[in-house]
Amino acid sequence: MRMKKLNPTGPAGAKPSGARTRLTRTATAVAVVTALTGLSACAAADTGSSSSKGSSDSVTIAVPSWVGAEANAAVAQYILENELDTKAELTQLDESVAFDALNSGKVDAIMEDWGGAPKKVDLYVKDKKTVVEGGDLGVVGHIGWFVPKYLADEHPDITDWKNLNKYKNLFRTAESGDKGQLLEGSPSYTTNDDAIIKNLELDYKTVYAGSEAAQITQIKENYKAKKPFITYWWTPQWLNAQLDLVEVKLPEYKEGCDADPEKVDCAYAQTPLQKYFNADFAEDGGDAAEFLKNFNWTAEQQNVVASMIADEKMNSKAAAEKWVKDNKDVWQKWLP
Repeated sequence: MRMKKLNPTGPAGAKPSGARTRLTRTATAVAVVTALTGLSACAAADTGSSSSKGSSDSVTIAVPSWVGAEANAAVAQYILENELDTKAELTQLDESVAFDALNSGKVDAIMEDWGGAPKKVDLYVKDKKTVVEGGDLGVVGHIGWFVPKYLADEHPDITDWKNLNKYKNLFRTAESGDKGQLLEGSPSYTTNDDAIIKNLELDYKTVYAGSEAAQITQIKENYKAKKPFITYWWTPQWLNAQLDLVEVKLPEYKEGCDADPEKVDCAYAQTPLQKYFNADFAEDGGDAAEFLKNFNWTAEQQNVVASMIADEKMNSKAAAEKWVKDNKDVWQKWLP
């Protein structure tokens, strides 16, 4: 996770490496707009370091609507501007639209792709070759269905999909009617959930919170009240360090089980998250392009920044600055 319903990363599935969605993820809709506005089009700061071999004058990074992606972009922007004297602009775009922007050159990079637009990858990367792979981000994403541990402790067999129908009444809401509610995040996220529900003959209905932030709010409220809930969720996600959630076992993912979006009846794959660049930028972007190719961190490191933004309500730029100052040994290896 985070992308229209195709068949995914992200916060769901892609080919050839399997079901990927992204999922998604922002502290609040307002927070995202505010954070990205504060991060966009900032002048490069002079810290005494100078770029070599013709770095780009400016770089534009597409930011999907979840906080993990915002964390990547904020840290990348801070280092570009303060270490490579390169102006960096962030623009919030859904995954599919971001690939169109990469193709046209309006965007130079996507730092976290969950594979939610496989047709665009085939078109631009394989056919037109206007977009190129930028390498692993270093984070492995996974989407699944999760319930709170207190519910799993009370009903141990609830974590097997074969038993979900007998517990549907626990999850009924006004929105789901006589079916169990499967809580979703943003309608823009790519998911396989409607197909899984249909093909496994589960008496459930997907109900969208509207955004990552709204989903997190609902999850936290339910968890605090010890209410039963089942939700589409993903890792990595900063909230997982605060709440104890247990994944529901869906039929095992096997290569190709998500090939037909209408026939998906399996779990989501483990998805190494990828970077993509505009082909011209990758070739001619100098130090800036080299730095973004080298950008590689762990889920734990991403979660530190994401938590500062979403949970501690820090400005994205301030969160990035704090992380950069505390982790010089990590990011210096990314510099050209």
